This record gives sequence, structure tokens and C-alpha cells, in this order.
Amino acid sequence: QVQLVESGGGLVQAGGSLRLSCAASARTFSSEPMGWFRQAPGKEREFVARISWTGGSSYYADSVKGRFTISRDSAKNTVYLQMNSLKPDDTAVYYCAAGSYLTDTTQQLVEHWGQGTQVTVSS
Repeated sequence: QVQLVESGGGLVQAGGSLRLSCAASARTFSSEPMGWFRQAPGKEREFVARISWTGGSSYYADSVKGRFTISRDSAKNTVYLQMNSLKPDDTAVYYCAAGSYLTDTTQQLVEHWGQGTQVTVSS
């Protein structure tokens, strides 16, 4: 059974930083692209970042480019999202995702989701 478990969310002031973690089962981690999505109150879930299964390539939503960094640690079967220069608009529930079809425009095809972790940025 594939499991994705997020952690690291919380409350932070604007301009601050947080690092989200997503621990994945070994099979998922070693063979599939992984990424992060987020859903703000009253809005649809949106793409944030994606990293290839090798970790060799990644890309980001324009809204977070230059502020967020996605990475993966094979030894720990964990994907990270380092979030810097946070803004109130970044407030959302952040979801870890994994699946062969994971891209910025195909979230409806994503096979595996975590339970989500709340990030709140105060102004």
C-alpha cells in the first residue's frame, strides 16, 4: 500500500520560512515523480512543484518560482518543499503527491495523495 505522510506545516509570519516533508513508501519513492499541490480556502487545488523520480529535474508554479525549492532524499525516502519569503497568499493546505502521470496540468490523474498539512502565513 502506498503511503505519503506530510509534516512540517504551521504558522509563520510573512517573510518567514518553512520546510515541508513527505515520507513515502520505498516503492513509490524509487519509481515515480513526486510533487506538491496546495488548496487555499474557497479555491481549487493547484500545482506547486514537481520533481522527477531521479531528482534530476524539477519545475514550479510561477507563483512560487524563486521562493520554493523541491528536493528528494533517497536515503530517507523523503521529498521536501523548502518555502522561503512566504506570503499570506501562500496560506493553504499543502498536499504531497506521487504518480507516473504527475505534472502541473494532470492532477486529476495523480494516483497517490498525502493527507495534507496546513500552512498559515500571517501578515
